[in-house]
Amino acid sequence: MKLSMKKTLAAACILILGSASGAVFAAGGRDGGTSKYTLKVGDNWGATHPMGRAMASVFKTQVEEKTGGAVSVEIYSDGTLGNEGDLWNGVRNGTIEMAVVGTPFNQEWPVSMISDWPFLYRDLEHAHKVWTGTIAAELNAQFHAQFPTVYMLAWGPNSARTFTSNKKLTSVADFKGQKFRMPSNPIHVGIAQNLGASAQVIPLNELFSALETGVVDGQDNGMVTVLSQSFDQVQKYVYETNHIIATLEIIVSAPFFDKLPAEYRKIVTNAAKAAAETAWTEYIKSVDVDRKTLRDRGLTVTECTPEDQQLIISKIKPLTDKLYAEQTWAKDLTDKIKAY
Repeated sequence: MKLSMKKTLAAACILILGSASGAVFAAGGRDGGTSKYTLKVGDNWGATHPMGRAMASVFKTQVEEKTGGAVSVEIYSDGTLGNEGDLWNGVRNGTIEMAVVGTPFNQEWPVSMISDWPFLYRDLEHAHKVWTGTIAAELNAQFHAQFPTVYMLAWGPNSARTFTSNKKLTSVADFKGQKFRMPSNPIHVGIAQNLGASAQVIPLNELFSALETGVVDGQDNGMVTVLSQSFDQVQKYVYETNHIIATLEIIVSAPFFDKLPAEYRKIVTNAAKAAAETAWTEYIKSVDVDRKTLRDRGLTVTECTPEDQQLIISKIKPLTDKLYAEQTWAKDLTDKIKAY
């Protein structure tokens, strides 16, 4: 009801515009003798999300200004180019130049499950340092080796994930019997199940309707996403568990990227890193504001106590034990992150 018709119309418009302009720009056509490149960027979040804002204000601005307009950036937010799986496949196949995604490739590249590893960081600043530092650079190289048609340029913030619900949710005991939408990721699904809830996988762009119609009672996302996706209109409780500090990755089609002149490739790479850095800074500053906004809008926001956090950690131990047993890379990488 909320955005589905708008998104459908927007997607149709994009297809029409793309077919009309693609022949001139997308493959690096000529305009007045000067090479021109159009870089379409898709994401699944609202333009008000810190990553969305940073892509518009930092990435787009830097790329267009520093290439003298030779590379133009078009940003399509809120899933107008498709859900995360669509965006991933589009960049991978070269039909979309760039996207900001979570980890829709985690089944093919299990190392990316690190983006959703529960209770991994000391705090948000720790996560910020990890994903703008040497660990991120090492994983970018591993990613390209796994997927040669795609480059990963930067790791920005998704959010510190919280649970929301239409039913009372102010303690660990309240999870029992509730239905939560969880991303298509075994970590998220396992957390809900270990806490006594049931999990249902639903794409983000269908979640508002699922919450509104009662298909599920609640979901897990950061407070910033609750606001940017208007979930506050269809939820009553927020339990600030911060069980995962999730990331969003900026990925680009390798065939498109490799065709750019070397100086443009450097500009695009640096702009992606700058956008991620800005998004982390802005996201961390936004958390207290988002909490107050939700309370002002009538939601019950309960901050998780250290005791409740330890209880959650103990309840999801079957999940983390299973992950460590199945993922041979996990112990070394999680230890490295915790010590970073």
